[in-house]
Amino acid sequence: MWLVDNLFNLISGLGTAKDKTVGNVHVFVPRPLPEIQAAYRGNWIARKVVDVVAFDMLREWRAWKAEDAQVEAIEAAETALGVRQKLLDGLRMARRDGGAALLIGDGASDPAQPLVPERLGKGSIRYLHVLGREEITPGEPDRDPASPWFGEPVSWQLVSATRGQQAIHPSRVVRLIGAPILESVQSATERGWGDSVLQAVFEAVDQATSSAAYVNAMLPEAKQDVISVPGLSQHLSTEEGTRRLTDRFAYAARMKSMFGMLLLEGDGKSPDGEVFEQKQISFAGLPDVVRLFLLIAAGAADIPATRLLGQSPSGLNATGDSDTRNYYDHVAARQKVELTPAIRRLDELLIRHALGARPPEVWYEWNPLYQPTQKEKADAFKTVADAVAVLAKAKLAPLEILAQGTKGAAVDSGLFPGIDAAYEEHGDAPLTEGELDADQFGPDGQPAEGFTGTGNVVPLRGRVAGGQQVADAAPRTLYVSRKLLNGADLLAWAKSQGFTDLYPAGELHVTIAYSRQPVDWMAVGPTWQGAELKVEAGGPRLVERFGDVVVLLFSSSELRWRWQEIRDAGAAWDHPDYQPHVSFALSADGVDLDQVQPYNGPLVFGPEIFEPITENWRARLAEDSLGGGPNATLPFRDAYNPNQRRDARGRWTSGLEPLPIRLKRKHHPRIQQL
Repeated sequence: MWLVDNLFNLISGLGTAKDKTVGNVHVFVPRPLPEIQAAYRGNWIARKVVDVVAFDMLREWRAWKAEDAQVEAIEAAETALGVRQKLLDGLRMARRDGGAALLIGDGASDPAQPLVPERLGKGSIRYLHVLGREEITPGEPDRDPASPWFGEPVSWQLVSATRGQQAIHPSRVVRLIGAPILESVQSATERGWGDSVLQAVFEAVDQATSSAAYVNAMLPEAKQDVISVPGLSQHLSTEEGTRRLTDRFAYAARMKSMFGMLLLEGDGKSPDGEVFEQKQISFAGLPDVVRLFLLIAAGAADIPATRLLGQSPSGLNATGDSDTRNYYDHVAARQKVELTPAIRRLDELLIRHALGARPPEVWYEWNPLYQPTQKEKADAFKTVADAVAVLAKAKLAPLEILAQGTKGAAVDSGLFPGIDAAYEEHGDAPLTEGELDADQFGPDGQPAEGFTGTGNVVPLRGRVAGGQQVADAAPRTLYVSRKLLNGADLLAWAKSQGFTDLYPAGELHVTIAYSRQPVDWMAVGPTWQGAELKVEAGGPRLVERFGDVVVLLFSSSELRWRWQEIRDAGAAWDHPDYQPHVSFALSADGVDLDQVQPYNGPLVFGPEIFEPITENWRARLAEDSLGGGPNATLPFRDAYNPNQRRDARGRWTSGLEPLPIRLKRKHHPRIQQL
């Protein structure tokens, strides 16, 4: 007899009688239900295989699509009936035992009679119960092709200790299946139920569990004391010799336990005396073997190891993100393909129970399992906002349509709590009511002083004035900074480290942009961080010298992102990279920077300050010195003025003018950059 579609190799024996795999035969060995239930209760891997998928399918639940009042009524009905928790219990039971059922009751009609959805009024469902496959028994399947219940049991039998057997009409039962049985004959033997999901993974679960157990059993044997005794056989040949030998080493063990010493005959090395040595078992490679069996169990359960075992991914640059997303896609597919059809009967009855009718426009969708972080949401919304701005600037779409799209994106993003209610209150009306007069705006296009608009929102820059579009502001040089609001904390730390030439607390700041190249300030736009930016305590901090000035270097992704955003708007930058820092001392006299412990507390910065760059700072210094007044102080040193001297009060003076000069940051290019 010839075998078709098989591979033979007479030299190696592949496919011949010499091949050990030729005798492999798959034989189905059904696990009895008590064993399956015992494994679920006593084996942590088996329990997670059953629970994880069921829990993840319902974890984020679903979102009903209807009017707000209808959604609230349906969700209230789900809560009152405990639909989510009872469906979770049913899925767990179905995955463990192969099947379970949800019993729907109206409390009024005979359970043996059909529960007609069209006759169901508001508040008609009285209970929803979860039943195991041993509690409710399906009858013979309906084989009438014209019957609406074709393929379902003609009736179900509910066994009760007080009422005996109770017939239940199939319209009142939602059947949940564990692992479906595709063969109709085999399925009939299980009376329409399926297999337990543990049936196919039992071997992998047992191997993973036993591998860890075997390693655990080796731990007591990891270290053994071995003593070589000359003439051991002679001592054991008689009862007296055996007793004396036993007493001898019992006493030696007590000495070792009490005093930490072992008494031996001889020097412990020569063959003539007793020789002591320790044998240690090597566990190298065993953790990898145990991990391999756990990964096999995870693969057999079709659950990523990061989810089943709760362990971090291993390997270079491994994040486990792709495995998690693939798993979530798999669960989402099962929600749509398996769970939604299985509970469709319950959903139809639930809608009528909550609303009293069945509006055709009511439907739902499963919420996504992967929930993005706030940063991911913000980045996605920024991408949408940038795209809208490009379309608006290029006039590729009407502004009204873009406004509606932006409204939907803002509401769906979840970044702005209450914005949907605000949109509903404001409606589609324009930001202002009626025509705007030209005198309502100043020459820069901003609302004139005292004008707050006639609508719900103060007019924004760039809106129409007198029927004409306000032109963009003329480009100019740009210097952007944020004042350090808790500068006193930083200066207190600096004094504790021995620094003396300190900046005033009001001068401490971080530079974000310094562009001699003219920039349209309006194109830069406002920052997302608002009026306050807090850099949390900790993280990388360094103290270094920039020229004579001492600075605190720190890390801030928000500041770096904002710097890049301003660069993208057309600003120049004279340095190869951007490093956030705060200049706090004009010199490090008497301080060893290598011994300084950097400031590790929080840094709280105020709102962004936009200023033009003042190149003629020397002329402005002269004006300030001649004018005196509040600018006539110079509390710190000008690194570019070699004529400076300290006065009697220890303050720095110019060395040229009779009056001391206050060096303002905006007049000094070097200080601006620092």
